[in-house]
Amino acid sequence: MNFVEELQWRGMIHNIMPGTEEQLQKEMTTAYVGIDPTADSLHIGHLVSIMMLKHLQRAGHKPIALVGGATGMIGDPSMKSQERKLLDEETLRHNQNAIKKQLSKFLDFDSDAPNAAELVNNYDWMKNFSFLDFIRDVGKYITVNYMMAKDSVKKRLAGDNNNGLSFTEFSYQLVQGYDFAYLNRTKNCKLQMGGSDQWGNITTGTELIRRTTGAEAYALTCPLITKADGGKFGKTESGNVWLDPRYTSPYKFYQFWLNVSDEDAAKYIKIFTDLDKDTIDSLIAEQAEAPHLRPLQKRLAKEITTMVHSAADYEAAVEASGILFGNSTSEQLRKLNEDTLLAVFEGVPQFEISKEIITGGIKAVDLTTEHAAIFPSKGEMRKLTQGGGVSLNKEKLENFDTIIDSSFLLNNKYILVQKGKKNYFLIIAK
Repeated sequence: MNFVEELQWRGMIHNIMPGTEEQLQKEMTTAYVGIDPTADSLHIGHLVSIMMLKHLQRAGHKPIALVGGATGMIGDPSMKSQERKLLDEETLRHNQNAIKKQLSKFLDFDSDAPNAAELVNNYDWMKNFSFLDFIRDVGKYITVNYMMAKDSVKKRLAGDNNNGLSFTEFSYQLVQGYDFAYLNRTKNCKLQMGGSDQWGNITTGTELIRRTTGAEAYALTCPLITKADGGKFGKTESGNVWLDPRYTSPYKFYQFWLNVSDEDAAKYIKIFTDLDKDTIDSLIAEQAEAPHLRPLQKRLAKEITTMVHSAADYEAAVEASGILFGNSTSEQLRKLNEDTLLAVFEGVPQFEISKEIITGGIKAVDLTTEHAAIFPSKGEMRKLTQGGGVSLNKEKLENFDTIIDSSFLLNNKYILVQKGKKNYFLIIAK
């Protein structure tokens, strides 16, 4: 597999330094991507770089994931309008371990293959580097004129923010440049990859390598991912879409991909899956013929949810989607764990009641009028029930005075009431 050709048809190359493709065709090449460890989970904004490393390893080359423990303590000024908060070492180590666990779903770290992936942390080689040693051994090779010419610096200095650019942030490109030089020297790493906003920092590294040792080094960047409507990719109303199920449930993760536009789905399926060109082309053709069936979104959501979480999580997400939008059964509803249940019914009206009311047994009509104001009156509740318009936990309520007890509780805590076809209510017994 030709790595550069693979990225090209997938729309994953923005800039590439001359000679990069020739180097990759010549021999197994070590390449790295830097990852910011400011959280103990990656989010989908990181996925483009991770997929680049995945394709690199599939093509027989060696990937290195660099966790920026040292650079995370500084904060990258690229395309940012203000400084970031700085992290302590204990937090950085915790985040690094969590990130490696997530990366292991994409990359082979554990085999004895010559191109097995590695995880490194630049804090390990920067922590004992004195300031005097750094400005003597690194700083003297890169001129201020060279650093000032970088877009990331120019944009920050020309911006509306009057805070300017601290020396700490100004030095960031030197620290990142030194990472590349260090990996080039110690691990024969010849290529750095990243988002297009990293081009300036990456080329500082290739320049530092050239000026200090004369060795060859290369750069490759991918475009920053955007949405067809111009909105920011990976952001929802509730914030980032995380890979860790503690922050974004597999159900919500699946729903994010299922709900992208047709235009975005055709782009994202190339970037965020390793499906081959023929498979993707046939899915795009299917979509053109029957866009209402959404084959692209369904396959995209399946591939990426399975890759990030698991096949079981994907199946559970599909089943959960059917509960809200399809003719699912009480049995399927009872299979949902608490997190998925709450994710599916997020935003529906909720009523908290005392658990003792349920354990003692209560008529459905009293529960849904006196204790949870789902119906404005008992008369209306009776009338709708008699017309077959009320369901509890996805089962039609036959009689308005059915006794509701603990056997009705989902996860020993919840009762789902459905009024008509589309109106859901969640009773929470505490």
